[in-house]
Amino acid sequence: MGEAEPGWPNSSRALVTRPRFLLRCTMQHRHLITGTFTLAAIDDAIARGRRADWAALRRALLADRAVREKVLRVCAPRVADPYAQRYHFWKYYAEQNAPA
Repeated sequence: MGEAEPGWPNSSRALVTRPRFLLRCTMQHRHLITGTFTLAAIDDAIARGRRADWAALRRALLADRAVREKVLRVCAPRVADPYAQRYHFWKYYAEQNAPA
C-alpha cells in the first residue's frame, strides 16, 4: 500500500483527529449569516436542511408574515417538479397556516 500524496491527509488519521464537536454540529447554511431568513437561506434550509433547521423555519413562518410570503415565493417555481416534495410540503404548510 503506497503513501498518501503530499498535501492529502491520510483518511484514517483524518477520522481519528477530527474534533468531536464537528460530528454533532447542525448544518450551517451558506446564506444564513445574519440570522434572518432571506430567500436564499429559506431555499437552502428547505433543500438541504435537517429537522432542527426545519423547526426553526417553521417557528419563523408562524411568527412572521414576511417569512411566510418568502417561503411561498421560494416554493412557487419548484412545485412544477413532482419530485420536489420538500417544496410541495412547505408550500402547502405555508398556505394552510395563513394568518386569519
